Amino acid sequence: MLHSNEEGEVIDIINDKMVMIQVRGVKFPAYMDQIDFPYYKRFTEKKLFPAEPKKKYVEDLRKEKTPPKPIEKRVSDGVWLSFLPKFQTDEFGDDIVTELKVHLINRTELAYNFMYSLQFFGKPEFDIRAEVNAFNDFYLHDVPFEDMNDSPLFAFEFSLLKADKNKADYYEATVRLKPKQLFDRIELLKEKDEATFTYKLFDTYPPRPYDDIVETPVTKGAKIYSLKDIRQHIQPPRTVVDLHIEKLTDSWKHLTNGEILNIQLKEFEKWYELALAHRQSQLIVIHGIGSGKLRDEIHELLRGRNEVKSFVNQYHPSFGYGATEIYFKV
Repeated sequence: MLHSNEEGEVIDIINDKMVMIQVRGVKFPAYMDQIDFPYYKRFTEKKLFPAEPKKKYVEDLRKEKTPPKPIEKRVSDGVWLSFLPKFQTDEFGDDIVTELKVHLINRTELAYNFMYSLQFFGKPEFDIRAEVNAFNDFYLHDVPFEDMNDSPLFAFEFSLLKADKNKADYYEATVRLKPKQLFDRIELLKEKDEATFTYKLFDTYPPRPYDDIVETPVTKGAKIYSLKDIRQHIQPPRTVVDLHIEKLTDSWKHLTNGEILNIQLKEFEKWYELALAHRQSQLIVIHGIGSGKLRDEIHELLRGRNEVKSFVNQYHPSFGYGATEIYFKV
C-alpha cells in the first residue's frame, strides 16, 4: 500500500481499475494506482539471453500490419462524490464497514477550484480548499462509519480554475446522507459486487445567470448601469437554501411556533428575491418534513408568483422529501 507502506494480498479483482486487498485480516477495495507489486518488475523485465530468432523462409507471406485501435474518447458525464467502503470481518465472519473513503471525481473537460466541508448539525467537522483537474479524482478524507448515523452534510462550492466570462462565478452543491439511505446503498453495492457508490453533484458547470447589459430608454447624459454593476452591490445568490430554524438563529428555543414560522418565511423571501435579481433558473428550498406547515406556506406563496414556472416537492437524493425545487421563467 503506497500510502501506508503496508504489505497485503490481492484476493480478488473487482474490475480493470480496482482490486480487493487483505491486510492483517482486514479486507477492503483499493484503486490500482494505490498499490505496488514488488515482484511485477522481476517477471516483466527483458531476459538477459534473448531467444534465437526464428528462421525465415521464402514461402512465408508478408503479413499486413494490424491497424492501431482508435483511442476511446473520454465521456464527460459530470462531477461526482464517491464513497468507497472499507470492510472488516467480525468474529461471526460477517463483513462490516468500518469507514468510508471519500473522493471527488471530475469527469468533465474543465478544471475547478473547490471548497469542501463536512458538516454535522450545521457545524463544520472537516474543511479543505483545493483544485481538481479535468478527468481526475481527488481524495478528500476518510469518515468513520459510526459518524454516518448523524446524517452528515457534504457541502461543496466550485469555481472555474480558468475564469470564463460566460460561466457562473461559483456553483454550490450538497449531499446529505441519511442512515437508512446509506444502509440501502451499501447493501446494493454488495449485491452488484461493486466497490463504490456515487452521487452526482452536477452535470455541467452552469452559465452566468444574468446579462451584462440592460436595454432601457435613458435620458441624455444619464449614467447607464448594467446588471453586472448592480450585482456587485447585492448579496450573492444561493442555489440551495436551508430553512431549518437552527440554521437561521442560535436563540430559537424560547420562540413560539408562529415566531419560528415568521423567521423562516422572511428568510425564504430574502433568497427568493435574490434568485430573481440574479436571474437564477432554479432554487432549492429545504423546509424539512415535520408537520408540513412551512412547506404548505411556501407552496401557497409560490402559486401566486408569476415568475415561477413550476415547483415540485418530490424525493431528492440529498434531501429526501424535505425540499421543494423551484423553477423560474428565464
